[in-house]
Amino acid sequence: MKISFFGAAGEVGRSCIMVSTDNTRILLDAGVKIGAQDEYPHLDDSMLKDIDGIVVSHAHLDHSGYLPHIYSAGYTGSTYVTKPTMELITVLISDYMRISNPSNVTQSGLKKMAAAFKLYDYRKEFRINELKLKFIPAGHILGSAMISVSDGKNTLLYTGDINTAKSKLFDGAELKGLNADTLITESTYGAPNDAFQKEQDIIREMVKSIKETIKVGGKIIIPSFAVGRAQEVLLFLDDNINSGALPKVPIYVDGMINKAMRIHRHNVIYCRKELQSRILMSEYDPFKSKNFVVVDKKGTRNKIVTEEESSIIVTTSGMLSGGPVFFYLSKLAGNSLNKMIMVGYQAEGTLGREMQDGNRHITIDKTKIDVQLKVETYHLSAHADRKGLESVMSSINGLKNVFIVHGEKSKSESLKEYANRKYKTIVPELEGEYTI
Repeated sequence: MKISFFGAAGEVGRSCIMVSTDNTRILLDAGVKIGAQDEYPHLDDSMLKDIDGIVVSHAHLDHSGYLPHIYSAGYTGSTYVTKPTMELITVLISDYMRISNPSNVTQSGLKKMAAAFKLYDYRKEFRINELKLKFIPAGHILGSAMISVSDGKNTLLYTGDINTAKSKLFDGAELKGLNADTLITESTYGAPNDAFQKEQDIIREMVKSIKETIKVGGKIIIPSFAVGRAQEVLLFLDDNINSGALPKVPIYVDGMINKAMRIHRHNVIYCRKELQSRILMSEYDPFKSKNFVVVDKKGTRNKIVTEEESSIIVTTSGMLSGGPVFFYLSKLAGNSLNKMIMVGYQAEGTLGREMQDGNRHITIDKTKIDVQLKVETYHLSAHADRKGLESVMSSINGLKNVFIVHGEKSKSESLKEYANRKYKTIVPELEGEYTI
């Protein structure tokens, strides 16, 4: 079995890994790296004719956003996903096409992609030629999965993006009974000091901060990924308003978050049993709370930023790389009573990372903005922290080899130091090919 890395090697973004045997070639994920300029996997189009299947771990664009190009470039095979992943990919890629309008994508390619999904539920084995595969719950977002690949001799486990802790929506990744010779693991938070507080403690601090801003008449912007973080944030905001811990102010929901909320509701069977029971055994549906105000008209945005009352705005994009957040930031950044709260990972090279690191002189749509609003970060992460990543490795029976990807180089190298004590560990090079 050979493994080739066409993306996410020493970086976060454009995940794309080829697993090949004598008779079969598959891709694990096919993502883009979104920033000032989109970056694509180092996968030559001439290789597409030899690919027997694409298996996608979850819907986020850094794992699925290259699919439209692959189908536009002539790939005719299937893409294997869970049901929620297919539905979320459809929404996220539609939004990506509208905002980025990549020149390497055709309408014909998009239609082929939409017709090529093959759906498999968790733990149900399927085959691509001689390879046996199955999806295992990863706890990251709705439908997310680790991917097990076996050729009969060797078994490889790819984490995709993984979360080992419980959240409001999901149980942690399913780590019991894992068997693999080789692990390909993410390392987004792979440094020794990447240790997260308990979610309930983080939420308590966030609620206190939001309450302080509301008290002085300010507005709160919470940039969020449309899938995953947004739902977690909205559910905890709703709970705290209903309990009285937060004053009752409008929670405006903007961007693709609304469509993603509907998909979560339709697929609640993939969420925690406690959430399923809450919906099935009462008349209250947290996905359709009256505390949420859907922003469906551009004029509504002007009303939100000009009205005197405080409000909470949950909007895309999570890394400030585009979307409605630019409008809110441009209008509200000059007022020190306002606040922006970051809840997700901010990749290097994004405006989100710049502001997180202290930049208060930014440019949006060629307009320079002097930022006066407060900027705070709370790690409501959908990724495992360092201890979580260590627990993934220790849970796998028969593990010998570890490849560390999907992390800034320093994070991957740090995790390698730990893993090397027990396993043969590699931080692969971009375009690197390795035999196991």
